[in-house]
Amino acid sequence: MYDWDETPDLNITPLVDVMLVLMAILMISAPTIHYEEQISLPDGSQSKELSKSRELNIKIDAKGMVYINKSKFSSLDEFADEFVLKSVDYKKDSFIYIYGDKGIIYGKVIKLLGVIKKQGFAKVSLITQ
Repeated sequence: MYDWDETPDLNITPLVDVMLVLMAILMISAPTIHYEEQISLPDGSQSKELSKSRELNIKIDAKGMVYINKSKFSSLDEFADEFVLKSVDYKKDSFIYIYGDKGIIYGKVIKLLGVIKKQGFAKVSLITQ
């Protein structure tokens, strides 16, 4: 009937397959898991923000016209001169957003960025769609 002296063969292929699938699921889902620590902060004095840093919107169209908020400049050189004067009204940690037309030459946008950086502004963003 049965031969007890024979050693049975173990087929571990299905076990390996299942473990590999589970490992793949773990690897894919692990980066999406977020742990949140519940921290109760102490009460402090209530104070209002004294000065909110203003933002500055600068637009350059396909013809090279530069717009700073509501003002219009016919060239980058004219803008550069005026920006030196207007930059005094803004804090150096103000946010500056540059909207460049997709038909504009890349070098003009870089020149505009250079003018802004030269005045000491660090928080400059190029806005895209």
